[in-house]
Amino acid sequence: MKIIDKEQILAVFDAERITELLKTGFIAYSAHQVQMPPVQHFLFNAAEGDCCIKSAWLEGDDQFVLKVSTGFYRNPEQGLPSNQGLMMAFSALTGEPQALLMDEGWLTALRTALAGRIAAELCAPNKVEAIGIVGTGMQAILQLQQLKAVTDCREVWVWGRHPQHLADFCREAEAAGFQVHTTQNTAELAAYCNLIVTTTPSREPLLQAQDIRPGTHITAVGADATGKQELATALVAKADAILVDAFRQCSEYGEIATAYRQNLLASVPIVEFGAILASGGNVRKEENQITLADLTGLAIQDVQIVKGILAGL
Repeated sequence: MKIIDKEQILAVFDAERITELLKTGFIAYSAHQVQMPPVQHFLFNAAEGDCCIKSAWLEGDDQFVLKVSTGFYRNPEQGLPSNQGLMMAFSALTGEPQALLMDEGWLTALRTALAGRIAAELCAPNKVEAIGIVGTGMQAILQLQQLKAVTDCREVWVWGRHPQHLADFCREAEAAGFQVHTTQNTAELAAYCNLIVTTTPSREPLLQAQDIRPGTHITAVGADATGKQELATALVAKADAILVDAFRQCSEYGEIATAYRQNLLASVPIVEFGAILASGGNVRKEENQITLADLTGLAIQDVQIVKGILAGL
């Protein structure tokens, strides 16, 4: 069995190749060609942490993948990263372990950022006036970096609770060529931005319906387990069209879950990534529409990014 460390993984990471692999995976999932057991969730309230275990097999592949991903949100106070994890590839022919990818959570972060890029390709307005990033962690900066492939907009507003985290984000974003404005008021961010990405583990809404301009697209990344919510329920219900990675997951514990349970989305078109990618269409039909992408994270993404890394070694 190969043991591959983070440095080896990052050395062969190819965003363009893996983006195409992810698109293929999304299409296969929506075409019911993927075995993907329900996600296992652990919640560690005392430590303000959580863990998810995901696994999948794309029919016809000679390997399947299991992933463990953790988020412990007090870790930065101890000088530790918030996210950790690893992935394992097994033979689908013999069951033998083939590779252990000690990615320290980077593969989950990278495939999530690339999903955000795909969401923007499918939903973003033609003219992005400013990009809004809600959150200041690793996922926040990765989402911003991947948007460079989708839009030439380089003006950014970032929201965060801690001045030092905002300063750290600014330093990285400016080094990547962005002009950055900071705020501790999400309404101010929404007033300037028509492409917004939310990247926090919040359990209370950070963006409100009345603050969102017509023509805005929002990619919501943080609600990947029961109880997490970054968008007000009224804001989700206000969307003109919604893109989801998996309807089953999103309606159960994603950003749309509360509005869906309250029957507020009966007249809102909801489409999976795989379905819209297979059709070659676009979620946004008119420039003044409010669109929302709900990312809960699919194990097929882990399968596909592992393929991309192993092929590059």
